[in-house]
Order: sequence, then structure tokens, then C-alpha cells
Amino acid sequence: MTRWVPTKKEEKYGVSIYNYDAKGPEELSLQIGETVHILETHEGWYRGYSLRKKSKKGIFPSSYIEHKDAQVEGKGQHETVTPTEVPLVQEVTTTLREWSAIWKQLFIHDNRETFNRVRSMMYDLIEWRSQILSGTLPQDELKELKQKITSRIDYGNRILGLDLVVRDDDGNTLDPEQTSTISLFRAHEKAAKQVEERLQEEQSQKQNIDVNRQDKFAAIPSFAVYVNLKNVVCKIGEDAEVLMSLYDPVECKFISENYLVRWSSSGLPKDIDKLHNLRAVLTDLGSKDSAREKITFVCQIIRVGRMELRENTKKPTSGLRRPFGVAVMDVTDILKGKVDDEDKQHFIPFQPVAGENDFLQTVINKVIAAKEVNHKGQGLWVTLKRLPGDVTQIRKDFPHLVDRTTAVARKMGFPEIIMPGDVRNDIYVTLVQGDFDKGNKTTHKNVEVTLSVYDEDGKRLEGVIYAGAGDEGISEYRSVIYYQVKQPRWFETVKVAIPIEEVNRSHLRFTFRHRSSQESKDKSEKIFALAFVKLMRYDGTTLRDGEHDLIVYKAEAKKLEDVATYLNLPCTKLELEERHSSSGKSMQNLGICAISKDSFQISTLVCSTKLTQNVDLLGLLKWRSNTSMLQQNLKQLMKVDGEEVVKFLQDTLDALFNIMMENSECDTFDTLVFDALVFIIGLIADRKFQHFNPVLETYIRKHFSATLAYIKLTKVLKNYVDNAEKPGVIDQLCRALKAVEYIFKFIVRSRILFIQLYENKGGAEFVESIVQLFQSVSVMMNSTSDLRNAKEAALMFLPMIINDLKQVFEAKELSILFTDFIHNVPMDRLVQNKLTCLIDIIHSDLFTQHDCREILLPMMTEQLKFYMESQEELRLCCSLLRLCCSLLSDILEVLYRNDVGPTHRHVQLIMEKLLRTVNRTVIGLGRDSELIGNFVATMTAILRQMEDYHYGHLIKTFWKMRSDVVDFLMETFIMFKDLIGKNVYPSDWIIMNMMQNKVFLRAINQYADVLNKRFLDQANFELQLWNNYFHLAVAFLTQDSLQLETFSSAKRAKILNKYADMRRQIGFEIRDMWYNLGQHKIKFIPEMVGPILEMTLIPETELRKATIPIFFDMMQCEFHSTRSFQMFENAIITKLDHEVEGGRGDEQYKVLFEKILLEHCRKHKYLAKSGEAFVTLVYRLMERLLDYRTIMHDENKENRMSCTVNVLNFYKEIEREEMYIRYLYKLCELHKECDNYTEAAYTLLLHAKLLKWSEEPCAAHLTQRDGYQATTQGQLKEQLCHEIINYFDKGKMWEEAIALGKELAEQYENEMFDYEQLSSLLRKHALFYENIVRVIRPKPDYFAVGYFGQGFPTFLRNKVFMYRGKEYERREDFEARLLTQFPNAEKMKTTSPPSDDIKNSAGQYIQCFTVKPVLELPPKFYNKPVSDQILSFYTVNEVQRFQYSRPIRKGEKDPDNEFSNMWIERTTYVIAYKLPGILRWFEVISSSTIEISPLENAIETMQLTNEKINTMVKQHLNDLSLPINPLSLLLNGIVDPAVMGGFANYEKAFFTEKYMQEHLQDLDKIEKLKDLIAWQIPYLAEGIKIHGEKVTEALRPFHERMEVCFKQLKEKVEKQYGVRTLVSGMDDQKGSRPKSMIRSFTMPSSSRPLSVVSVSSDGTPSRPGSDGFILEPLLPKKAHSRSQDKLDRDDVEKEKKDKKKEKRNSKHQEIFDKELKAAEIPLQQPEAVILSETISPLRPQRPKSQVVSAISGDRRMSTSPSTGASQPGPPVVAAKIKLTFPPVPNPEFNGMASPEITNVPPPLPVKVCTSDYGNIMENQELMIPTTPPPPPPHSRHLPPPLPSKTPPPPPPKAARKQASLDTGLAP
Repeated sequence: MTRWVPTKKEEKYGVSIYNYDAKGPEELSLQIGETVHILETHEGWYRGYSLRKKSKKGIFPSSYIEHKDAQVEGKGQHETVTPTEVPLVQEVTTTLREWSAIWKQLFIHDNRETFNRVRSMMYDLIEWRSQILSGTLPQDELKELKQKITSRIDYGNRILGLDLVVRDDDGNTLDPEQTSTISLFRAHEKAAKQVEERLQEEQSQKQNIDVNRQDKFAAIPSFAVYVNLKNVVCKIGEDAEVLMSLYDPVECKFISENYLVRWSSSGLPKDIDKLHNLRAVLTDLGSKDSAREKITFVCQIIRVGRMELRENTKKPTSGLRRPFGVAVMDVTDILKGKVDDEDKQHFIPFQPVAGENDFLQTVINKVIAAKEVNHKGQGLWVTLKRLPGDVTQIRKDFPHLVDRTTAVARKMGFPEIIMPGDVRNDIYVTLVQGDFDKGNKTTHKNVEVTLSVYDEDGKRLEGVIYAGAGDEGISEYRSVIYYQVKQPRWFETVKVAIPIEEVNRSHLRFTFRHRSSQESKDKSEKIFALAFVKLMRYDGTTLRDGEHDLIVYKAEAKKLEDVATYLNLPCTKLELEERHSSSGKSMQNLGICAISKDSFQISTLVCSTKLTQNVDLLGLLKWRSNTSMLQQNLKQLMKVDGEEVVKFLQDTLDALFNIMMENSECDTFDTLVFDALVFIIGLIADRKFQHFNPVLETYIRKHFSATLAYIKLTKVLKNYVDNAEKPGVIDQLCRALKAVEYIFKFIVRSRILFIQLYENKGGAEFVESIVQLFQSVSVMMNSTSDLRNAKEAALMFLPMIINDLKQVFEAKELSILFTDFIHNVPMDRLVQNKLTCLIDIIHSDLFTQHDCREILLPMMTEQLKFYMESQEELRLCCSLLRLCCSLLSDILEVLYRNDVGPTHRHVQLIMEKLLRTVNRTVIGLGRDSELIGNFVATMTAILRQMEDYHYGHLIKTFWKMRSDVVDFLMETFIMFKDLIGKNVYPSDWIIMNMMQNKVFLRAINQYADVLNKRFLDQANFELQLWNNYFHLAVAFLTQDSLQLETFSSAKRAKILNKYADMRRQIGFEIRDMWYNLGQHKIKFIPEMVGPILEMTLIPETELRKATIPIFFDMMQCEFHSTRSFQMFENAIITKLDHEVEGGRGDEQYKVLFEKILLEHCRKHKYLAKSGEAFVTLVYRLMERLLDYRTIMHDENKENRMSCTVNVLNFYKEIEREEMYIRYLYKLCELHKECDNYTEAAYTLLLHAKLLKWSEEPCAAHLTQRDGYQATTQGQLKEQLCHEIINYFDKGKMWEEAIALGKELAEQYENEMFDYEQLSSLLRKHALFYENIVRVIRPKPDYFAVGYFGQGFPTFLRNKVFMYRGKEYERREDFEARLLTQFPNAEKMKTTSPPSDDIKNSAGQYIQCFTVKPVLELPPKFYNKPVSDQILSFYTVNEVQRFQYSRPIRKGEKDPDNEFSNMWIERTTYVIAYKLPGILRWFEVISSSTIEISPLENAIETMQLTNEKINTMVKQHLNDLSLPINPLSLLLNGIVDPAVMGGFANYEKAFFTEKYMQEHLQDLDKIEKLKDLIAWQIPYLAEGIKIHGEKVTEALRPFHERMEVCFKQLKEKVEKQYGVRTLVSGMDDQKGSRPKSMIRSFTMPSSSRPLSVVSVSSDGTPSRPGSDGFILEPLLPKKAHSRSQDKLDRDDVEKEKKDKKKEKRNSKHQEIFDKELKAAEIPLQQPEAVILSETISPLRPQRPKSQVVSAISGDRRMSTSPSTGASQPGPPVVAAKIKLTFPPVPNPEFNGMASPEITNVPPPLPVKVCTSDYGNIMENQELMIPTTPPPPPPHSRHLPPPLPSKTPPPPPPKAARKQASLDTGLAP
């Protein structure tokens, strides 16, 4: 058999392409996409492990794996693989894996919103990852895609609570080891800000409001409006032109060019190719446009065809442009960015012209002013969207909207920012209006204006006129014709684009012609007038913008076509007036042409980058032609509009420097040229022309050639500085300083050109001029004159010259100049400007040179130290403090670089001068300061860049004064601890936090060495310093960011790989430092016990093993000092409680603690015994605390209460009063949360019992809550008593409240003499007494619950508890509550004790049944007449014994009488403490069982029946308002033989001669039974009497029949058993109870007969299921078997008999039933009794209101419980003890829960399944399939078949060792 062989390098790494389920333990299961490290191969199988779980190795089919490239490092066990993918692809893969796990949890927890968001993001990442892997993306798209991916990852990490990822500018993850601390911090800030912006954007999208959209648009200087014309719905009937543009209704002018669409009469575009593609962008809009008050989108429709649509002439004139209508829409919100939906189609209603003569401009204004338009369904459908950027950017960003075919309509005018490459030569001509005489016409003319462009030779320029964007150029433009209008107003704008070389020779020509509606007449119409305007003026400038009133010339049509006829004539009326004023002659008739009275106005707007309208600029450009005007032209240049200057930037600069150089011998023009240069540089700095910066720099670099300009420029600048104080100079100096960067660019370039020509000639003079210039600036800075603006400008702009000036000036000398410059600025002035200047110097190349830093850095540290230490106001000024931090951060950033030369000495300088200052600044800043993160990063950077030598040098620096070292270390330790405890960075800044921890750890270790070397000996020992060190080290070790166990496995692996476990490092250091203390250790006990305990609780095994022995060392130290370790013990117990409750500690720690300390203690001579006792004590405490902590996270508060009691019992046992009280209050809070006010009161009572009524001081631990303000124990006890009384009142435990109140009243009356408080308390007592007798309190049921099986917690396992039920809680509800807590538990069906098999099983078994409390009446009530209302309280309160009775049969069943062999088995349970108490349940400590004979049972039943009659009779005597129905039911059930056989069954069973002979020992009991039967007659007589007095007429027949039956019964009984007479009549007791008693009752079954089941000593039935009124019969059966099956069959027979009895009911009974129905009192049907060991309750559910049971109601006890026949309980019988549970020791507590009464419904139907009774339905667990759904059949890829051979076993260990492979699978 071949062996496993190592895989080749190319096979080491792969990804699973199919799911594989392991078939055996040696195989490895894989999921699709899971990556594997392949170690070995053999015959189609691989062996390796998944990179998700490296600990599990196994084999898997090789055909399931696809190999991927990876880098393999190491060999054997140390072999690792790293994928060689693009880093971003790796990151995406890792992110998807991490998200997928969280994504599944989101599904399980039904967090649908986040689930869907994460799913969408995961799909995006998968798609983008595949695009990157395809390798087909161009570089720009790839870069953009990477940005999208990183943005999506960061956003997803944020919403999922994962760590923030920091990146460089290229999107790659930053390596913290290769990145400076400052850069790391800034990257975190940037990333966090980006993610926050993304979150805000996401939030705004949810609200359908993009709050960032306007901000985004504001950041981009220009924007455009995208228009897509969908349809034109108008009945035009002819061809039309649709002109769309933007219009400002406030200024009544169009903003943009027209977008022209030619529409055919068929309702489609004329150019059918443009169908569904009628798109345009209206570009060059800016902030001024979006700031307009209102902007509208206007569409003008011009009909092209006949003069009139309804014209009936035979041959009308065609091709006429006639107005048709307009459509207007307000687009202000769209332009402002408030609305943005490119898919929304807007309907713009159409408004036709009212008449053919309506001007379109007028209609537009009318529509804008109107609120609505009656469009009749006509209009345009368009989509509109605002797009940011210029047209080039728009085409790049929105290619789906704008492409090369999209029409571009530009703004009429320049955009706000003129781009250098934007070459335009457009002239916008608007036909405004005219006024034309009708001449020889009878009506006014139909004037048509024709525009064309001609040159001087009369040649027409073709295709230079554009009616709108989207249309081709035309040679002549024809205006709209208004029919018979004298003064037409067109407002039509066209664009004239003439080649630049033709502009100076061209003119615009306007001809006017009357158009006739008939073609025949129209042909004869000639041009009747002409107007023109030249584009270039006589002075060489372009036609001025604005309106022009043109002269209208008349002449013959042919002559007008000749340009020579009119070209030399004036074209405008303004020019005509100028000529007239100059010549003085009339110009009315000028040769051939005559000036018409007609008028015509146009307006023009020139948008040209080649033409200028400024004569001053033109004069400067042509300065040589007129030098006399040069000085004026230079001055006028500063007044020229900026747009004109930048258009001719190069020409203007050439002119300026030519002027300077050609006048080099004199300085006449130097200042003017300098000022002009400053003006131009200032223009370029303007935002509008900022894009011309590259043009200016290109000019300096390539076109500038003035070699001597540097001399003149330097001289002029120095002259300005020197004369700054002179009037009028300061403003120009400020402008010059703002332009100093480019001025020096010219100076440096000029000097370089000079050097190239003349080598280094004039070098000294140049240096001297620069030095003198700086000296002049320094003098100005130190001047006391008011030159603030100039000084601020110098500080702001002077550092900008460094990089340029350094090319021609020595860097070191330049550093000296700037140092002097800063020193000359007064320390108390211009602080902010100075610091900004220093920051700019650091950013220059100067600071990167070592020699320059030697000069600059001392000055900078001096400045920083001064401002950070001396000026208190600096701390109040956030901006100044921020500048100080930025300055220091930038210095450290430069010093971190590797290309700046040696930095060792410079770091030392910063450390010496600024480290302590920075530390104190950090300490002084609050956590809410926005600068705290910056300063902590700066401090961390200093510490990180310090080497070991620096730390030593730092201490030497301080050692001159020992106190300085102590202070410094104290400050540092306190600061570190504060920063660690309250981290200034968010928890998701994991890289920043870990970097800070790494730096702090190194610093702590360095300072620890100082402690060991200098502060350990007796003379120099500093206790507080060492104490601070230990607290700091422990705080570092226990901080959240280092607790690796709380992180995911991937995150934990990254941290361990990068930083290792820093807790171990610092932990071992703490251990060593502790042992170094030697004799000083005792000084740290017990203060250091807590911190050391925190350290040992860290869940790191090796750390625990190394540090737990410190505890023994502490014990030993204290023992040697005091012969005990009591302080240590107290401290560790107190601290352990807090730590375990806080989540620290586990089972492993408990075991390690015990093991390690026991080993050490047993070896010690004196600590063996006491130490072992201590360890055992702590071990037991940890057991309880761990249980408590586990249960505290449980939703079940009852379990939490149990654990709390366990813990407080333990603290009581070990006499830890402080901790005992602490847990008392925890228990009290739990009770209050559950509204268990009674239990809360008993809990607080335990605290009160610890206090004395004295003036002793109140210890701190006695007041565990903030609500108590007491200085003495007496005051605290008083406050507690009031609170306890309040809780007893809420729990209706007024008896307990009165008892405690009496104790308090005694203090008020006899000790405090506070009668006011006493009176208030006594009033409460009175109210409590009244409540006791008036308010009916619900009686709770009690339930026995056994928890059997090893599956339960230790505090429940194999124990039985007595539970006090909630108000009105039925057993079914109680069981359901139990099973909800233990869903895996099985409910037992029997009430007998479980077997040992069940107790030792691994499962959970719950046994639950109802028990009856045994009355324990207080002795004060014995032999006294007490109201039953008072006594009823004790039937369910202050009880400790409980009984459970169940019927059993002995012998064969008597078919004639079932009572003869029906026995009762009664079990009595005793609990540890009385209920209610501090819990609602207590454990059973013992139990005993007795059997009651049938005769004894009969006696108990008769006693109960007599008590019932007596009680109800007394109730009716005391309260005549009680309803009679319960009494009717009770009496009828006894006297009517048809209902039941009465006591006849007893007579048959026990009064026979046979029975008496066989049971001679029972003769006394038989006599007692007879006596009870006889005593029943007088009770019944009183009841019948009352019934007769209160019965209604409807029930009178029923009463009469009942009297007849009673008479018969009385005669029989008195004859057989004698006559009994009540000693005193019941009337004597009338009025003994208040009639205002609040009562309710529970209706018993009408036909329910008496039962023979026994009753408890309090007179209430003890068998579960009885309702307390009439007990169910145990009917005789034929068989004498105890089997459950037999009993169930007997019950069926019983039901049949009950039905027969119902049929035998008398007519009177039927009448009674009808009366009951009329009274709306429900009657129950006869109910069967299931005589199983678990008897289901049969009571109906009680109402929610408080009720009182008739049987347990008002009953007076007049004899002692030990008396004879009148005793309420059964007589003493000879009981057989069957079973006794041994008592379980427990501390003493009293207790109780909210009392309730429970009515129980009939038994549930028998269920087949044992677990479905009383249980809740289980939810099906939602699971996400680990495998994606299969693809459709056509695309489904099935996995390949497995290798045909059986997978071979893994190689034996020896073979693997020979192959140098890592440990494999076990054979």
C-alpha cells in the first residue's frame, strides 16, 4: 500500500467548490467556499485542515478542491499558507466570512431590516469582487470600484458593530507597525467621519430626504440641468419648433440658450432618429443661479406654416413662424437640489396664445403669475434632474444620461469658474422689439426680421447662426411674425458663433419685410428697411454688452443688399448722435439710404475668451503703440474685469515684464508693474479663476524670461515693507504679501534664468537683498504700530516661499531667517497666526533637513512650552490648543519618517521640553473635550518614538530633584490609569487602542525598572508610588480591549499574531514586582488584595498559575506580622463577591485557586489548618457565587431568588454582615419587581433585626441604599420599620404590620416621645384592624413540587419544596409555569415518592400536586370566641405543615357499600420555615404518612358537614343581604334523599352487627359518629328556618318539599340516635359581625353529594380537587383493587349512576333550577372523581375579584382544639407511620407570598403524550441552510464522484515523522 506524500507547493492551498459531509471521524466536512491548507495527498484524497478551524485535521476528496496560488512559508508543523490574491480581494473574502456568521444570527433573531441590508451589501461585495478578479477593468474604473468596496465594508462593519478599518489614500489597509501614531490617529478620524456621513446619508434616505445633496452640490462650483423631452401633447396641425430654456421671472430674462426640437405635424420629431432620445443638458450654472429667488423652465412652441391656421385662401404662404403657445414649470427646487428624481415625468401644462398677436414673452409672464392653467390635457412630458459638475465631468459621471449625442445648451454668459481650456467665441443676439409705420398699407405690417452675418466685402458667413442647441447652424434667422402689429416684441435670442479671425470684419445685418398670408402677394413683398451693427468698435474693442437702439434705414431693396451702401453709416442712434455733435450737420438723409422713423432694438452679450470689450486692457497689450498712455493703462488695469484679464493672462504678463525689462535703467514703472502683477495674482487666487493657477505656473516655468526681474521685484517688495507705516501703503502691502508666493516664484525663476546665463554672478547681492527683506519684515513684526493686517498676512503667506526660495538660497540660512522672524513676533500677540506659520514651516521641505531642524526645533519647542504652560487662557481657547497639538503632531510626524536624517537628538529634545507638559495637558482636559484624542495620540507618539536610552535620560533629567521624579511618575501612573479605565477612543478603533496599549506597556515596564532601581530600598521607598504602579498595571491588564475571550476567533488570532497576549506580559511583571517588595509587602495588605484578585481572575491559564500564589504570599506576610490573615480574608471575600457578580471567574479558576493554595498551605508549618479552612471557605463561596451569577442571567426570577438566598445564607453562616445585608437588598429588589410585597417586607425585616433601638453610630455597610439617611442605628431601624409596614400593607399582611407597628409605637411612646408620629402610626393601626375584619383576602393554594433527576441544578436536585401560589392561580397554570422554566422536564403522573432510578437519572422529572396547609392557631385565640374572618388568616399564613390525602382501598370492594373499605392515606410535610417568608417557597425537611380508617373518615366528613351548616347559618344571621342560593344548595344536598343517600351509607357500612362485632375497638368511634348525625338535626333546623324566612315565592314549593324531607329525616334520626338541643340559640350571635362585610361566594354543584374523604384539622378538605363546600362521593365498586385502571373504570360507572340520579330529581328540584337560572347563577353538572394518585382539581375558576369561601368563612371557635365533639379537626386516631424524610439543616427564616384563592376547573382530558399536559408549544428553530439552494437543472453542477477506492487510513506516526509532517490523525 502506498503512503501519504506531502503535497507540492502549487497544491498547498485550495477552495472547496462543493459541499462535502464527512462519512467518518477521520474525514473533514467542507462547505462551498471554504479554504483549506492541504498537507498530504494519496490516491484522490487530500489530508489537511480548514483555515476556519485549524485544530481539526481530516481527509477529503481532491476532486472537491480547486487550487489557488498561495505563498508557503515554514515546514512541517510550522508550515503556513498565505493567498497571493490582491489585498483588497482578500479583505473582501474575510469580510464576507465574518459577515455571514452575523447575518445568520440576524435571521435567527428576526432582525429583518438589518438582515436585508447586510444581504444587499454582501451581494454587492460578491459582485464587485468578481469584477476585480476578472482583470478586465481599466485603471480609473478599478480605482473607483476599490473606493466603493472599502466604503461599503466600512459602513457594514459599523452597522454590525465590528471594528473600524483604517486605510491609506489608495484604500489599502494600514499596517500599524509601518505607520506613525499621528497618521494612524488621523486615519481613524477620517474613516470614522466617512462612516458617519454614510450613516447619515442612509438615515436621510429612510426619511426620503437627502440632507447632504445640497451640501454636495455646494461643494461643486458648477452644475447643469438634464432635460429629457418625452412627448408633446398639443393639437398644432402644422410643423412646429419647440424651444426650451431656463427663465428668471424676477429679472424677466432668459438664463440659458434654447434647446430646439423640431416637431412635425404628425406628432413626432422631424428627425425620427431622435425619437425617445430628445435629451439636453443646460450647463454652466452656478451658485448664483441656484440662489435666484425663482427659476422656471419655459417651453415656447412656434408654429411653422400658414399665417392663419383657418385660412381658406387657395394658396397660402407657407414657412411662416407664428406664435402658438407656451408651457411653464417652476424648477426652483430642482435647481436648489431639494428634489431629485430622474425617473419622474413632469407634466407641464400648455397655454396657447389668446390671439395670433399675443407676444410669447407676455404669455410667459401671465402663466407665471397665474395660479393654474386651463390646459385641457395639452402639455409636455419631461424629466428633469440636477447634475453636478461641468459638461466634461457630467459625461464621465452620468454616461447613462449624457453622451456625445446629447444636446448642450450653455448658460448665456461665463460660468462662475472659467476653465483655462474653455475656448468660446459666442455672441448672443436678442431681437427685443420694434416700431414700424404702416406706410402705404391700410393696416399695420406683418413684420418679419431676418438676421444674417456679412463681412466687409458683402459676403455672407454661412452656418454661423444657431437658433438653439440640438440644431445645426443656419445662415439666416427669421423671426416670429406677429399679425398686423405696429410694435412687435420678440425677445428671441440666437447665438452667433463667428471664427475669431472674421470678427473684426463682420457685422450683423437685420432686414425687415412684410409677409402676406397669400403666396402670390407675398412674393411681391420686398425688404422695406435695413439695420446693422458692427461687431468690432472703432477702438478695437468688441461690441458692448447690452441693448442697442439701431437705426432703421430705407432704400431700394437692391441697394440695401449692397454692403457698401450702408457700411460706413452710423449703425446705432448713439453713434449717430456722436457724429452729429462732432460735425454739427444733420444726418437725417445720408446719400442713398434714408433714416426711417421706424425703430428697432436688440441686445447683445459677448462670451468670448479671445475678444475684449475693455479699452484699457487693449491699450496695455498694445503699449508700444502709445507709450505716453502707459502709466495710465497700468493704473487702469486694476479696474478691468477679471474675466477679461484671465482671458489674456499670458499676453498681459508678457506686456508687464516687457515694460519692466525695457525700462530696467529706471524705476519709473517698477511699482506700477509690481502692483499690476499683484492684482493679477490676486485674481488667480479668486475662486472663480482658481483653475488658472496651473496656467500661471506653466507661464512661470516655460514662458517667463525676465532675467533681471528678481532685482526689481525684491526691491519694490522691500520698499513696501519699509514704508508700511506711511499712509496708503498698508493696503497695497497686504495685497503684496497675499501674493508673495507667486511673486517669489517669479523672483526665483528670474534668478535661476540669470544664473543659467551668467553663472553665479550677483549671488552675494541677491542673498543680501533677501536677508535685508527678511530683516525689514522682522522689524515690521516687532513694531508697535497698528499693522495687524500686514503682520497677519506675513505670518500666513511668508512660509509659502520656502520651497521655491530654497532653490536659490542656502537652507540653513533660510532657517535662521525664519527663526529670527518668529522671535520678532511678540509672545503675547498674533499667537494663532504664529502657530499656523510654524505649522506651515514644518510642512515645507526646510524641516525635513537635519541641519535646519537643529535651528528650527528649539525655537518651536520653546514656543510650544510657553503657550501650553504659561497661558491659562490658552486652555480656554480650543482653537489655539488645537493649533499647539497640530504643531507638535506635525513635528512628530516628520521625525517618524526615514528620509529626514537622524532624529534621535530631536526626539530627546521634545521629550525633555514637552513630554511632561503634554502629560499635564492630557490630565487637565476633560473626557468631553474634543481635543483629548489628539493630545493622547501626540503623547503616545512621543512615547513610541522614544528609545530605551531616552527613558533613562528622562529620569536623569529629573533626578536633580528626587521629588520631581516622584511627581512625574505619579502623574504618569495616574494619567495612564485614567486613560486605560476611560478610553478616549471608541471601542471599534481597535488598531489605535492596541497601538496605545503596546506603547503604554513598554512605558510601564520602563518606569517599573526605575521603581526597582531607585525606590525599593528602605531609605527611598515610596509607598504611594508603588501603590499607584500596581493599580495601574492591574487596570492595564483588566481593560476590556485586552480581553481576548470576548472577541471572535478571527479577531483574536489577528491580535495575538500582531501584539501577542499583553496580559501575560504585564501579569508576569506584576508578579515579579510583588516579590521584589520583600519586607514592604505588608504595607500593601489588604489594599492590594482586590487588584491582585482582578488579575488572577483573567481567564488565561498560565497567568492564573503564575499569580494565584501571590495570595499565599499575602497570607504568609500578614500571618508573620499579626499571627493571622484576617484582613486578607475579609478583603478577598468582599472583592470576590463583586468580581464574580461582575462576570469574572469560572469553574477552572475555582479549581485552580483551591489546588494551588492548598498545596502551599499544607507545606507551611503554621498555615496548614487555618489556610485549608480559608481555602475551603472561599471554594464554597465561589460555588454559590458562580451559581448565583449563572442564574442572574435567567429570566426566571424565582431561580434568581433561590440563588440569592443561598448566597446570603452563606454570608450569614460565616458572619459577613456587610455582604449578608447586600444580598438581602438584592432579594428585596427581586421581590418588588414581582410585586411580592409580603416577601419584600420579611426580607427587610431581617435587616431591621440586626439593628438596635439605640444611638450607636450606623456603620456604612448597614445602609445599603441611597434612600436611607441615618446616622444612628435607631434612626435607620425606624426608617426600615416604616418601609416594612408599607410593604406588609401592600401585601395585605395587616397582622404582621400591626405587630411591627406595636414595637415602633413603643419607641414613639416611651423612648422618643414623638406623639405626632405615634398618632399617625395608631391611625394606621386602626385602618389595619378594620381591614382585617372587613376586607376579604384571597387565599392562595399551596403546591408540593419535587425536582428529581441529576439534570436539575444542585440547589433543586432531588428536593421537594412547598410553593405558595399566586392569587387565583390554578394548579394547571402553576404546572405550566414550572414546565416553562424547565422545558425538557417530564411531569410525573404519580404522587408517590420517586424511585432511586429516577433520582439518579440524567433527566429532569417534576412532581406537582396541591396540598393543604395545617392550621397552627396562635395560643391567644384558644378558648375564646373569635370571628372566622380573623381566624381565616391563619389557615393559609404562618403555616409550616402541609397535608396531602389520597383514597386507597383495602380488601375486596363491597358492591353494596363502598365506604366499608375506603381508607385515606395522609402525608404530612414539614418545611424549614413558615410561609410566607423571604421566599414564596421553602424546602421540605421532613414528611410522615398515616392511614385513616373508613370510620374515622366518616367522622371527619360529618364534622365538616356540621361545620358547614353552622357557618352558613351564622353568616345569614349576621348579614340578611346574603343571597339564599348557596344555603338552598347546601340544605337540599343533605335533606333530599333524591339527591343523595345522606348518611344512610354510613349506617349500612358501620352500624351493622357484623361490623361492630368485627371491630370491637371502634365502638366508641361508632358512638361518636352517631352523635354527630344526631347533632346535625338542630343545625339543619336552624338552616331550614332561615331559608323559610328568606325564600322567594318562586322557590316556595321547593322549600316546602325540603321541609317535608327534613321532617322525615328528623323523625328518623331522633328515633334512632336521640334528640339534641342547642344549649344557646344562634340568635345570640346576631350582630357580632359588621354587616358591611365585603363578600362573595362560590356556587357549589347543585347535585353534588357528601363525600367520605377526610378533612384537615382546620376543617377544610385536604383531598386535591375538593372545593370546600360538598365533597364528592367515593362510590362503591365491585372490585377491591388499588390499580389505576380499575379505579378509572369505577369512575365511569359512577358517572352513569350520577346521570340516573339527575333523571330522578323531583319536580321541586326542577323549579329550583329554573329559579337559579333566572338569578344568573351557573349550575354545575355532576362531576366524576378520578381516584388516581394525582387527582385533578374540580373547582370552577374563581372570579378575579376577592372572594370568600362559604366553608372557610366566618366561623367562631369556642373551645380548645383539644376538646371533644365540637373540635373542628378530626379526633385523634391510631395512625400508622409509613414514611419519614430526614430533616435537612437550613438557617431560620419566616416567610409568605401574596395570598390568593383558587377555583380549579374539571380535569383535563387524558392525553396520550405525557409531555403535552401543561406544557407550552415549542417554536421551531429558524435555521439558515448552510448550503445554498440548488441551481436550476440546466445550470446545476453536481459534485464529482468520490474516489473509487476506500480512503486509506492516515499514515502511522512513525511514517509521518519521517516525512517531516505535522501531527496527523490518530490511527
